[in-house]
Amino acid sequence: MTRTPVHQAKALYEAGRYAKAEAEARAVARSRPRDDEYAAVALNIAALATGAQGRHAEALATYDDALLVFSRIFGVDHWLTLKLRSDRAQQLTALGRYAECEAECAAVARAAARGTGPEMSLLAAAARNGLVFALNAQGRQPEAEALAREALAAHRAPDRLSLVLRLGLARSLNGQARHEEALAEAQGADKLYRGLSEDQRHPDTGAVELAFATALSGLRRNPEARLEAAVAHDACLASFGPDHYRTVEAQTLLDRIDGARP
Repeated sequence: MTRTPVHQAKALYEAGRYAKAEAEARAVARSRPRDDEYAAVALNIAALATGAQGRHAEALATYDDALLVFSRIFGVDHWLTLKLRSDRAQQLTALGRYAECEAECAAVARAAARGTGPEMSLLAAAARNGLVFALNAQGRQPEAEALAREALAAHRAPDRLSLVLRLGLARSLNGQARHEEALAEAQGADKLYRGLSEDQRHPDTGAVELAFATALSGLRRNPEARLEAAVAHDACLASFGPDHYRTVEAQTLLDRIDGARP
């Protein structure tokens, strides 16, 4: 593959070396002209890597900078610009700004639905996944379940997108106290996760175990739930740091399970 100015930053990010990826990407962005395409891509990688370290407010600010450049270079309706908006919305959820995330993901999904080609199709499904997460976070689990099932029916490939949609479905079922069904979805997600390449797994480190732990806790199988939650927490802590939203969620679940002990 031809090396580009962002090749190293991209490789570091895919290897889960987020601090090094951020530093490399920001260095590339600083070294390029303001409206250079590689500067834009470098900002995107920097935003992804910053968010992966749990610095969600900084990540959002970097996404905002990148969005201005992407819009100028590619146009507001280009799939790359829309994907950046979808990725940015994930940071809104991490910051608890769920209604904003819902509105942004819905807008991206509508824009992608008007487009053509495989990129737009995947983008629409990715935006729906963000919408599922935002609906779950607002306590609207039946809506989230319906949307996740609809998206999964339209996207049957055994890829990372199917994985995160299944995790969203499991979250909606757990939120409705349908823990046996959620456990089955977590098992399906685990099978998908194991089928992915190592670089594709990194962003979802700990997510499957967290889904298992939540379902098992709901079924009052607390020793099993605690084991899964501890695995999720340790993996997230090692990969993302203590401030990442998934690390915090795993710690909260651990505390709840420990508080339920006789």
